[in-house]
Amino acid sequence: MAKIRKSISIRAPLNQVYDFMTQPENLLEIWPSMVEVSHVARSADGSHSFDWVYKMGGIHFKGHAATSEVIQYQRVVVKNDKGIPSTFFWAYSGENGNTKLILDVDYTLPSRLLDKLAEPFLTKINEREAETLLENLKNRMELGMKAVVPKAAQHVSPR
Repeated sequence: MAKIRKSISIRAPLNQVYDFMTQPENLLEIWPSMVEVSHVARSADGSHSFDWVYKMGGIHFKGHAATSEVIQYQRVVVKNDKGIPSTFFWAYSGENGNTKLILDVDYTLPSRLLDKLAEPFLTKINEREAETLLENLKNRMELGMKAVVPKAAQHVSPR
C-alpha cells in the first residue's frame, strides 16, 4: 500500500475551507485528475458519498467514495472502493482566521497500471497530484481563483 502525507496553511477561515471540501462537486475545480463526480449525497456535518471517475497514468478509473468518520470542522475520513481502493484522512485546524489542512492518503495502485508503468513513477505522480490539489485549494480559498481544469474534466453528472 502506498502512502501520501501533505499539509498546507491557508489564509481563510476553517469553516470556509471545511465547507468547500465537504462538497464533492468542488473537487472538480481543484483536483486536476478528477474527471467526474456524480450521485452526490451529503449530510449537514460534512459527511458525504459520491461516485467518481479519476484519471491516473492515462487510464480512467471509476469508484465510489463514502465518509467513514466525521468530527465536524476537525477531521473527515473518506474511503474509496472499486477502481483505486484508498482512504483519505483530512485533518483541519484553525487559528487566528487561518486553516491548516493535513492530508494523509493510503492507496493501492491498480494492477493494470503497474503492468503499464513503474510503481516509483506512479507514486511520484500521485505525490505531485496531492500537492497540486492542496495548492489549488489554497488559491481558491485565499484569492477566490478557480483552478484551471481541462475541459474534459469539467463534467458533473446529474444525481
